[in-house]
Amino acid sequence: MIQNQAPPSPKPPTSPPQAERLQKLLAAAGYGSRREIETWISAGRLSLNGAVAKLGDRAAAGDRIELDGKALALKAAGTQPRVLLYHKPDGEMVTRSDPEGRPTVFQRLPAIPGGKWVAVGRLDINTAGLLLLTDSGELANHLMHPRYEVEREYAVRVLGELRPDERAKLLAGVELEDGTARFDKLEPSGSAAGANRWYRVVLREGRNREVRRLFETLGRKVSRLLRVRYGPVELPRDLRPGRWIELDGKTVAKIVKTAKSG
Repeated sequence: MIQNQAPPSPKPPTSPPQAERLQKLLAAAGYGSRREIETWISAGRLSLNGAVAKLGDRAAAGDRIELDGKALALKAAGTQPRVLLYHKPDGEMVTRSDPEGRPTVFQRLPAIPGGKWVAVGRLDINTAGLLLLTDSGELANHLMHPRYEVEREYAVRVLGELRPDERAKLLAGVELEDGTARFDKLEPSGSAAGANRWYRVVLREGRNREVRRLFETLGRKVSRLLRVRYGPVELPRDLRPGRWIELDGKTVAKIVKTAKSG
């Protein structure tokens, strides 16, 4: 005996791709920061479905977007971003080109068809260590934004040992030209090397030369600076300067979670 069965429920209609502001969509695809992309729109360099794009325009993954007449490829919704971990050596610039012809970190990285790597913050030319790069401008912006307070950890070599009152001052906060700054953690690290001392410091923002400037308020000269951690990612001990690795999906998921936890 065949039992009666209810007819299958009709499938819900497929939702169209959600439209986002053009600058947000392209930043998420790794083409640049939102501010940079807004300058392209203002200059008339971007077109959307054959028409010159305007500030405020929205687009989705299925739309045709062109920069200077060249089509831009967008990721499918939900695609996990790619993240590289690069061991930056001293002497390299975190910029795409340098007018003085100095080497840049981007000269060592693999090409991305239809996209580009976005650096998560910068390290100055005399600072080495961990540098994250991603094909998602949106992820980079979240990791750098002060509201998310993502930890950055550095190994610092300074001339002379800090007195207890100096350590207390750096932890309590000092005035810099761009506002109050402080370390969240400051601990001795390793053995002394002559007159030099190594310290591990942690802070939650990425102002220009902030670590060096904090020590300079005490008259302390930083002779070596190495970033060893950014958020949940540590610099591998076996990764030589000038080399990079692509992070696996599990690690990238941790980074994405960190970027959204503010």
